[in-house]
Amino acid sequence: MNAPAIRISKPVREQVSKEEWEARVDLAACYRLMHEFGMVEMVANHISARVPGTTDEFLINPYGMLYEEMTASSMVRIDLEGNILFNATEHGINEAGYVIHSAIHGARHDVDCVIHTHTLAGMAVSAMKCGLLPIAQTSMRWAKGVSYHAYEGIAIHLEERERLVKDLGENDALILKNHGLLTCGASIAECFNNMYRLERACQLQVMTLSCNTEIELPPQEILNDTWKLFQPGVRRRFGLLEWPALLRKLDRVDPSYRD
Repeated sequence: MNAPAIRISKPVREQVSKEEWEARVDLAACYRLMHEFGMVEMVANHISARVPGTTDEFLINPYGMLYEEMTASSMVRIDLEGNILFNATEHGINEAGYVIHSAIHGARHDVDCVIHTHTLAGMAVSAMKCGLLPIAQTSMRWAKGVSYHAYEGIAIHLEERERLVKDLGENDALILKNHGLLTCGASIAECFNNMYRLERACQLQVMTLSCNTEIELPPQEILNDTWKLFQPGVRRRFGLLEWPALLRKLDRVDPSYRD
């Protein structure tokens, strides 16, 4: 698949560092995987990745392309002030995407990737007063460590960034009330895994609550122990083992994300 609207005099790969190019490939892969697993809303939403070796620059999608069209060359490099530093496309960036992602990249230097979605299951759970329930093992990964942020309207106001960061805290998952989901990760692979698992937990909750029957939850001690086993480094850093297999999946489907 050819990415539309790429306007370059020489390949982007020759204009950026080796480390940035590798981040661009992984970020484009993440967009394609979000499409593959049905976590998209046309050209809306955004995934960002910190530019390697920097503390104030990140890559984000051009606003106007579908996730299935994303390539390494199409990613836009911006700084925390919103200045576009490199853009090989004819598109700009999503203003809300800038506000949300700049807030987290600016405050959380342990985070290299941020994903935000508007999936049906995620939006449904974001409106539930009960929050995310530890219904099954997949959900127990989030028995603790999920934050909540009250809806303030479309995220285009810079002053909301402080409250976003405060509500997220040190967690890697944030449910934006009446809005959607957000995950962070120390790498693109880990962030994607966090979002995939959070989305599955939301899907499970919507399905379970639709059964209109009493729900039985495990004892709190079991929930706590299970949650601990899902923490980074306790058994393994979840997402890293899966990532090469996911890239092989993409390469079989359409390897053009690497362009």
